[in-house]
Amino acid sequence: MTQSIINSTIKPFKATAFHNGAFVDVTEQDLLGKWAVVFFYPADFTFVCPTELGDMADHYEQLQAMGVEVYSVSTDTHFTHKAWHSSSDTIGKITYPMIGDPTGAITRNFGVMIEDDGLALRGTFVINPEGEVKVAEIHDLGIGRSAAELLRKIQAAQYVATHDGEVCPAKWQPGEATLAPSIDLVGKI
Repeated sequence: MTQSIINSTIKPFKATAFHNGAFVDVTEQDLLGKWAVVFFYPADFTFVCPTELGDMADHYEQLQAMGVEVYSVSTDTHFTHKAWHSSSDTIGKITYPMIGDPTGAITRNFGVMIEDDGLALRGTFVINPEGEVKVAEIHDLGIGRSAAELLRKIQAAQYVATHDGEVCPAKWQPGEATLAPSIDLVGKI
């Protein structure tokens, strides 16, 4: 049994990302002070990965409007990210940082490294402005993720963070009723 990553603070890291045509340094400090998504995927130039990263790119503007920065991470280098960005129409529309993690340090920090292959599982982590993991979702390699569902989870996490004593029920959408846990609700939902 392993300890949950939920509510843990992100560990220090330093990496290079391909972002908007340049190579930039990224550390855990860049994730603080705003909401962040760290989005792990197995490898560049593959099959399911570009569909996920493209879906995230399609929702990036909405995420930015919510105060969320996205960081995709694979064990490829930042050079490989640049080559993929230059050669694929789907990946070419990405404007969020694409972090290279060739040593696997960040991937291991989040517990999504497939050691035998040197690749990351499909891991999605929502981090609050204080650097705490609030959502963790890990998929097998053959199961693609949905940015629309991630948006809903971030909206719920942001709502709960600003509404003490309230929780969001299943399928909650902004504007819908929440719950205030109390003895009066026990056995009545």
